[in-house]
Amino acid sequence: MRAHQLGDGPIQNDYRDKMNAVMATLDEFMNGDTKGADREVGIVVLMFPFGATDGRCNFISNGAQRQDIVTLFKEMIARFEGQPAMKGRA
Repeated sequence: MRAHQLGDGPIQNDYRDKMNAVMATLDEFMNGDTKGADREVGIVVLMFPFGATDGRCNFISNGAQRQDIVTLFKEMIARFEGQPAMKGRA
């Protein structure tokens, strides 16, 4: 079995239950009982081992499409690096 890198695979088993619990709690806190496209707030949680120089970053969202998350990450990197904002939907 190939080892996954970064966020290209399923959530690692040792983080799965905790990440699902965190996301459910955040989603309910921010969006109440609203579900699906009716939600007002999109959420992405990243989880990684502190101090690790290898391994991967696990992520979970409350329903965002993968391509929208990619756009969000690109926009955030541009902001962190002081570049002009990129156009996207995230």
